[in-house]
Amino acid sequence: MSGRGRTPVGGRAVRLLPPGSVTDRGDGRPQILRVRGRSVAWVPPLVLLIAIVVIDYNTAREFRIISWLVLVPGISAAICGVWTTAGFAVLATLTYLVGDSVLPNEYQAGPADFMLSAIGGTLATLACAVRVRAERRGTHLADVTETIRRTMLRPLPPGWGGLDHAAVYLTADEQAEVGGDFYDIQPGPHGTRVLVGDVQGKGLSAVEAAAALLSTFREAGYHEADLATVAERLEIRMVRHVAHVNALGREDADRFATAVLLNFPVNDPDTLESVVFGHDPPLIVGADGVRQLPPGDALPLGLAALTGTTAPPPVLRTPLAAGETVLLTTDGVTEARDGDDVFYPLATEVTRAVAADPRIAEPARLVAFVRDGTLRHCGGVLADDTTVFALRRRPGPTGPPRS
Repeated sequence: MSGRGRTPVGGRAVRLLPPGSVTDRGDGRPQILRVRGRSVAWVPPLVLLIAIVVIDYNTAREFRIISWLVLVPGISAAICGVWTTAGFAVLATLTYLVGDSVLPNEYQAGPADFMLSAIGGTLATLACAVRVRAERRGTHLADVTETIRRTMLRPLPPGWGGLDHAAVYLTADEQAEVGGDFYDIQPGPHGTRVLVGDVQGKGLSAVEAAAALLSTFREAGYHEADLATVAERLEIRMVRHVAHVNALGREDADRFATAVLLNFPVNDPDTLESVVFGHDPPLIVGADGVRQLPPGDALPLGLAALTGTTAPPPVLRTPLAAGETVLLTTDGVTEARDGDDVFYPLATEVTRAVAADPRIAEPARLVAFVRDGTLRHCGGVLADDTTVFALRRRPGPTGPPRS
C-alpha cells in the first residue's frame, strides 16, 4: 500500500503504518532496538567498545586502534538517549586511558588521541541532545496532526446511526495525515445523515475548508428536519468561508467543494434521500447488481450563485432495499490512472466482483476491494487524496438516533 491510510476494522477508520515503521514509546523518542518492551539500543556501542579493546590487545603493538573508541559515543548518539551517550563518552575516554597506559611508552598513542576521544565524546553527547530534541518536537507535531485528523475524520463507532459502515482514507502525500477529502455520519432525530466530499485544491487551506463544512454538517445534520435545509446550510457555510478568506487577502480564496449529502430516514427504511453537489454519484451495491444514484443538478458547494437562484437544491428520493450498500468515493478512485492513462473503471469492477461473490457487497469487503483495486490500477501511486466509504442499514428497527 502506498502512503498512510485507513482500513476497515470493526466499522472504524484506523490508521495504517508501513510494516517495520518506528513507533513512539511515549517519551519523545522512537522505539529503536527494543526486545520485549525493553530498550537494547545500548548493546551495539558496548559491543563496539569491547571489540576495539580486544582487537587492539591481540594485534601487534604497531597496529593501534585504541583511538577508534571515539566511534563508540558517536554510534550511541544515533540510537541512544542523552545520558546513555554521555555515559559511553566517559567510558570510552577512561577505556582509552587504561588501554593506552598498559603499553610501553614507545607504543602509546599519547595525549593527542586522548583529546580526540574526549572531544569526540562531548560532541557526540551534544549531537544526541539535538537529535532527541528534534524527535520530541516531531512527536509533538505528529500529535497535533493526529488531533486534527481525529477532529476532521472522527472515529465512528460500529453501528453508528444504525448503519454498518467502513472507510478507507488514503492521502496522496505520504507525510500528510489529512487532506481535502472528508466524510462523517451524523445521527439525529430526523434520520442518519452522511456527508462525503472533496475540497478543490490541496494543502492546509483545503483542510481548513473541509473542517468548516464538517462543523456545519454536524450541527445542521442533527437539528434540521429537512435535508434540503442541511444542504442550504452547507452552501452558505462554504460561501461564508470563501468570503472570510477573501477578506484576509489570501490567494487561495477561490475554493469550492464537491460533496454528497445523504439521509437515511428514521420512518422510511426503504428510501434513501440524497443531494449530489457536483460529486461522483454514489453506487448502490447489492447481491442483485450495481446501480448509480441520480446525479441531480446541484452545483458544487460554493458555486450555487452561478445558477441565479437562492432556492435550495432538490432532494432526490431513491428506493433502497434491505441488504444494499451505498458506496461513496472521491475522485482519487475514479480518476486513478494506469500506465496507459486509463481511468479506474469503478462501476464495472464492482459489478464484476459482486457477480462473482455477492458477499463483496458487505461494507468492509466492498471498501477493501475498491481500495486494493484502486492501488493496483495506479501502481500504488496516488495522484489525489482518496476516500472510499460504504454504508448499509442494519437490519431491524433502530428508532430515532439520539446522539
